[in-house]
Amino acid sequence: QVQLVESGGGLVQPGGSLRLSCAASGNDPKDLTITHWRWSRQAPGKQRELVAVIESVGLTNYADSVKGRFTISRNYRKNAVDLQMNSLTSDGTAVYYCNVDVRTAATPWITEAAWGQGTPVNVSS
Repeated sequence: QVQLVESGGGLVQPGGSLRLSCAASGNDPKDLTITHWRWSRQAPGKQRELVAVIESVGLTNYADSVKGRFTISRNYRKNAVDLQMNSLTSDGTAVYYCNVDVRTAATPWITEAAWGQGTPVNVSS
């Protein structure tokens, strides 16, 4: 199974920047293929929302609320996906989750999701 380990969360002042990373393991290309890498977040008292996604072909999409300030990118050397967050506001306070879509070579018609445990981000002065 694919395992995801997230890091980089913490306390940051409004207007500051933070870089999150989500490292995957267990996704041997001969067995498992990750088709999408995503960052989502859940603020206190709110529903989880998709923040950014990057596809295996490199296409990216962002939530309107973060477009222009956040950047999702692959870190191929570390088998990870990063989320660079700039110009953070209090609305950025949330638990950020990494998730991926996975296909197994034996059953390529089935796509399953794997999730990390989440890393908290607190934007406060």
